[in-house]
Amino acid sequence: MPEHLTRHLVTMAELHRAGRYDRLADGVERVTGRPAMSVREFVSLHADEFGGRASLGMAQLAGQHAKNARRVAMKSKRIPAVVIVVVSLAVSVLAVLGGRAISAQDTGQAKYTVRVPNGLAFSEFRGYEGWQTVSISHNEKVMAVILANPVMINAYQSGIPGNGKPFPDGSKMAKIHWNPKKLETFPSATVPASLHDVDFMVKDSKRFADSGGWGWAAFKYDAASDTFTPATTADEPPQGNDAKCGLACHTIVKTRDYVFTDYGKR
Repeated sequence: MPEHLTRHLVTMAELHRAGRYDRLADGVERVTGRPAMSVREFVSLHADEFGGRASLGMAQLAGQHAKNARRVAMKSKRIPAVVIVVVSLAVSVLAVLGGRAISAQDTGQAKYTVRVPNGLAFSEFRGYEGWQTVSISHNEKVMAVILANPVMINAYQSGIPGNGKPFPDGSKMAKIHWNPKKLETFPSATVPASLHDVDFMVKDSKRFADSGGWGWAAFKYDAASDTFTPATTADEPPQGNDAKCGLACHTIVKTRDYVFTDYGKR
């Protein structure tokens, strides 16, 4: 196998193991109206098309396909042996990566089962990881990136809230907080370290008529268990069993439709 291909496969494996590709966009749900599913869910749903082998692990399936491919190639004698080795190795690597990706995705999907009692559900913001950046912020404790869904980005680009108009229903924001650290290779730079929490807000003038048309939610992250839990009244800001945890703070910017952050020029 060429050295550059070996390096590429190793690099991709390390990135998958580090969770670099553990993200999910909302494209499938926006186009089809149904949330995306994992490879494991797809295989289980279409067990008949996979020869009834949905109960097999992905690595097992990949191994069987690799064996079949080698047998066919050897019989035909049309494919050089080096190609067979490369294909077999690539399939093996992809099988390992696939297993890790499925495991990471399953872990990531668990957060979408969490909800604030009588408030917002994490699943209402599915795909937030891929939303466009509005701006960044930091204080003495944490640093953050503020993201917005396409509806809200379009509103920002049209001049809202500076033009005095309100954001349309369906606008959503996410604020991801990290504990900061100094970058080892460039100590004067501060970068994200461990995840601290994720906060959300969504505009629905009918659903949240008693809170300025907006609903808020905050979810704390626990690195040890890799899980999210709703913030409580003991947290800052305090969150009760509703969707109003951000109202008291955001009332300061009521004239900006309760939104602090400006869309950063780019």
